[in-house]
Amino acid sequence: MKIAALLDPFAQAEGAPPSGLLAFMRWALKGSFPVLLAAGMLSAFVGLLEVVSALLLGRIIDSALDSGPDTFFSDHGWMLLGALVFFVVLRPIAFGLSSAANTIAVQPNVMPLVQARLHRWTLGQSVTFFDNDFAGRIAQKQMQTARAVTDVVAEVINVVFFALASLIGAALMLTAIDWRVAMALSIWLVGYVAIISFFMPRVRVRSKARAGARTMVSGQIVDTITNIKTVKLFAHAGREDRAALDAMATYRERFIEFGTLSSVFRTVLMTLAGILPVLLIGGTLLLWSNGIASAGDIAAAGTISIRIAQMTGWVSFTLMTIYANIGEVEDGARTLARPHDLTDGPDADTLDVVRGEVRFDEVSFTYGRGSGGIDGITLRLAPGEKVGLVGASGAGKSTLVALLLRLHDTESGAVRIDDADLRDVTQESLRRQIGMVSQETEMFNRSARDNLLYGRPDASEKEMIEAARRAEAHEFILDLKDFQGRTGYDAHLGERGVRLSGGQRQRIALARAILKDAPILVLDEATSALDSEVEAQIQVALERVMEGKTVLAIAHRLSTISRMDRIVVLDQGRIAEEGTHAELLAHGGLYARYWNLQSGGFLNIPEAAE
Repeated sequence: MKIAALLDPFAQAEGAPPSGLLAFMRWALKGSFPVLLAAGMLSAFVGLLEVVSALLLGRIIDSALDSGPDTFFSDHGWMLLGALVFFVVLRPIAFGLSSAANTIAVQPNVMPLVQARLHRWTLGQSVTFFDNDFAGRIAQKQMQTARAVTDVVAEVINVVFFALASLIGAALMLTAIDWRVAMALSIWLVGYVAIISFFMPRVRVRSKARAGARTMVSGQIVDTITNIKTVKLFAHAGREDRAALDAMATYRERFIEFGTLSSVFRTVLMTLAGILPVLLIGGTLLLWSNGIASAGDIAAAGTISIRIAQMTGWVSFTLMTIYANIGEVEDGARTLARPHDLTDGPDADTLDVVRGEVRFDEVSFTYGRGSGGIDGITLRLAPGEKVGLVGASGAGKSTLVALLLRLHDTESGAVRIDDADLRDVTQESLRRQIGMVSQETEMFNRSARDNLLYGRPDASEKEMIEAARRAEAHEFILDLKDFQGRTGYDAHLGERGVRLSGGQRQRIALARAILKDAPILVLDEATSALDSEVEAQIQVALERVMEGKTVLAIAHRLSTISRMDRIVVLDQGRIAEEGTHAELLAHGGLYARYWNLQSGGFLNIPEAAE
């Protein structure tokens, strides 16, 4: 529908999301305000029509009393016809247009607009951001905040514009009857605003606390379900149940606190609402008894006072919803509107690898702790050179790889590819030039085809299957079948590839890297989950894949890197030894010690594992 196209639901946001409420709302809704204002004006027009309804009713009653039953229809038939057109044609059309503006143009577009902007911003966060929080909590915050912003916008249009127009129109109508009746309404409004001003900030605070407790429940449950195999293997279902119940109990307490305040607020407000008809109808009756007001004025004042009294309960409930949602928006903004701690420079270039040289120049990184990590490492990988990394747990191997992928920025020194400082190039262009196969392979709950093509989305079916064959994955992929009956490359792999064995996941990850065909290749225990027979087959494929590429490989099983051009041994964040396999064995240092232990039957020793 054309009305639905008035807003672009996926328009890009400008800049970073601010943390302040109003600034955050402006950021989230920027570009939509003309449509929102138009929808608000339609709602206000509908609110004014409610006052016109009361005024029209009063005029009909006065005309009937003046004409009497014998001549009313002949003298004022036009008035009845006008009322018919108003109530049957104009008023329904106005309500329909107002409803369409809100439910077709606004709500279906604002929700994805806000969520898309939050999701894009969250995707730009560093890995540390996700490491420090529950995945389920972050996802819940995105959904919660987008929904809350949408609800605030919809209710402001539906209720606030409508109610303000109704109240202003009512005040003007009552002024036409007598200024003293309008003054009674004004005094009542002062009390109404005072009550709203007292309760709403408190509703907002308790709503924020309730929202935070709710997302903690989601985070706790998602964390348990994500690690359900570990829960069962360690027989900790009871422990996880208690953790979830503790989170639920906290949420229950926050909900009760919110509900108690809400009940008191609505009771006080409805008491005030009951006073309004007494004031307006009683005041107009008093004026009528003194010959100042007409019977029609009594009917109009009565109609509008009852309408406002009814509207008071509706508005109070909606205002609570608005303020509750504002609390949720603030809670979401506190989590999601954090500035990116790893950004591209304003003049960042696109990295285009020509030679594939990698250099670490006096690089130090300690995760901000001042110790640990790596310290003053200088290392050069010549174009096309294959270098293996060996070291004890915590020696700095994974840190070195993380800096090459620019998952962190160096604290001192620089990492360079073809003389380009990684801080001067865009992160995406950098990572497009690096293929990665890690020990902990990540799989999407999508088809095997989608997971393979993640390496190169524009690859042909033939290229994809060839990559799977080279990684020894084609045969088992053909045997896949998911719970919906999809088979082969169309079968879905389950969350994090749960339907696959560790070796199968690693072979798909390897095929993905083969398909990507990047000039620099990082292998982090790329064959650790494979049995010896398959590993031997993969090793041949790996050697073909590594041809012409600069390779940095971490290995615990030293036999997998013994044929590398050079092996670098890390110890406590520094380079302890480097050379070929034969040179390091002859040297008789750390590498020789690791090799002798593994050769003696120790395949996974603490000193050589990370």
